[in-house]
Amino acid sequence: MDLKLLKCFTAVADELHFGRAAQQLDILPSALGRNIRLLEEELGIRLFSRTTRNVTLTRSGHILLGEARPLLASVDDVLERVRTSATGKDRVFRIGAIDSAATGFIPQLIHDFHEIKGDFELILVEDKTAKLLPKLLSGALDIAFVRPPTQQKAGIHFEFLLNERTVVALPVDSPLAKKEQLTIHDLDQVPLILPSPRNRPHSYNLTNSLFLQAGLTPNIVQQAEEKQTIVNLVGAKVGIAIIPRWNSKIAVEGVVFRPLVDSEGKEICELPLAAAWVKGSNDPLRDELIALVTKNLAHYTN
Repeated sequence: MDLKLLKCFTAVADELHFGRAAQQLDILPSALGRNIRLLEEELGIRLFSRTTRNVTLTRSGHILLGEARPLLASVDDVLERVRTSATGKDRVFRIGAIDSAATGFIPQLIHDFHEIKGDFELILVEDKTAKLLPKLLSGALDIAFVRPPTQQKAGIHFEFLLNERTVVALPVDSPLAKKEQLTIHDLDQVPLILPSPRNRPHSYNLTNSLFLQAGLTPNIVQQAEEKQTIVNLVGAKVGIAIIPRWNSKIAVEGVVFRPLVDSEGKEICELPLAAAWVKGSNDPLRDELIALVTKNLAHYTN
């Protein structure tokens, strides 16, 4: 039996929703449905009862779920023991990171980690939180630095690190660029570029909530998915954008950045960053990395 099909089955059994399960696995719903059909055909039984509104496990599905979980856990345990037994060049350590973390403190962290641990292969995977978390669960990543979701993900431990500061990206010839810092009231009626709410909910919700709290309505003129694209749009004078401070390291001609502060002049820090890994997993290399982050967090985020 293909273990990939079993993982697809357990994901649907957990969510009882093909769309959410497909998102968790980072595959298309059509591909997930095809994998479930292949498994049902291989076993010669129906595992799910499906209507236009509901997905439920059949009796056979419940039995398979009880057997599949310990089997997959046993496979994961074997893979983990093999990974953690590796030393030096045998070990490939895989870090996932959202774009602001990858632009901000991750380069210095990787440098320092190599200094401490010596010669080993380290792979950095940059992606959105929604794409990194399934990679953790599948074993494709050892650790990820992400925005923690509002609803905790089953099987993943989140270690809160900090709330990232926010800045305003604006054209260099904007009248607002003359100010050393900006408030939300300064941005009233100014054309705004926002990230996609589906793929970057924290940044999208932050902008909207800041305006709502100030009794204002944001003047949204454009949405874009990637922070690099958003900053480029600012450079093209499409609008301005509220972005994580670390993304201000993106150099785009004609764009300047100003701190976003509250009414008391304090910088707004409402974008949470967390380290995430699979619950119950044992990885000494990962633990050393977390210890390094904890020790030097103030320095990395200065």
